[in-house]
Amino acid sequence: MTIAVDCRMSGKSGIGTFLDGLLPHLCSSGHNIMLLGETSIKERYGNFRNVTFIHCTIKPFSVKDMLLFPRDIARKINGCDAYFSPYCNIPAGIRIPVFTTIHDIIFLDVKGLTGTAGTFIRKMFYLYAVKKSSAVFTVSQFSRQRIIEKLNCKKPIYIAYNGLPSYLENENPSQEQVQKEPVILFVGNIKKHKGLSVLLDAFSSFSQKEQEARLVIVGDRENFRTKDTSLEAMMHGASEKIVFTGRISDGELHDLFRKAKVLVQPSFYEGFGIPPLEAMKCGTNAVISDIPVFKEIYGSMPVCFFKTGDSQNLTEKLNDVWHNELKNVTIPEAYSYSIS
Repeated sequence: MTIAVDCRMSGKSGIGTFLDGLLPHLCSSGHNIMLLGETSIKERYGNFRNVTFIHCTIKPFSVKDMLLFPRDIARKINGCDAYFSPYCNIPAGIRIPVFTTIHDIIFLDVKGLTGTAGTFIRKMFYLYAVKKSSAVFTVSQFSRQRIIEKLNCKKPIYIAYNGLPSYLENENPSQEQVQKEPVILFVGNIKKHKGLSVLLDAFSSFSQKEQEARLVIVGDRENFRTKDTSLEAMMHGASEKIVFTGRISDGELHDLFRKAKVLVQPSFYEGFGIPPLEAMKCGTNAVISDIPVFKEIYGSMPVCFFKTGDSQNLTEKLNDVWHNELKNVTIPEAYSYSIS
């Protein structure tokens, strides 16, 4: 079997993280794989004999992608047995069986992320993906139920949990004692549904007791956009203790995961949420909101749940775990990109 894989989001956060975790396993699966993307994809996977490449710089979801996709590229894709998209974008002219991934339907479930027109357009993309797909993949039972309810999906929906990125698969914190630093780590897009306002409020209180504590936010402060002026005031008041890393490499992120005392994921909504998995693999405590999907994914793991949106409860939980060590965590085999 030859599978065409859309790799145009490789190297980016979010969908790109999922794709880059999956690709090494797809390329070593024994199937013939045709990768669609930029030159960097060929550079990374050129050593696999069963892998071929199609150079494509057309942006996913662009007009050219949806309506004017080059026929020569579509022809090559249609010479394969199946087309896999890591998201819900399907270029024009694809005639072979299509399999898409819908990680969540956040734009339909969470108000205020985009305007009415933007929400409508995104819903059309979701519905088009469902219509064109032979089957849909998603990353949690929570997302599966939302897809069925909001999109009236009758196609098969398969749950394939997210896994650890390749650079963490062999991580074993017990092999080497890492000196922890007084750091609370936040990893994720800086958007309202990620709950950063709750963390900032909790950190303001927590850092009064633990004065050496610092909050490290993986991302660019310049990309921080909010209409909540009180949130800006919180950041300004504790600015010397809050660090924005900017864009960092996998190695730098790995180092942060290993050295931080605790990761906080205060999300109001997720389809899965990978950072707590990464933190625990590195021997770092994770304090996370008690949203349903986190209960599904992490309910049997040694995380610390706090009441969603409750900064005071988050402060209490930070006090509980700050001086605790996380040891001998086993990540269930279900949370792997390995293809059996």
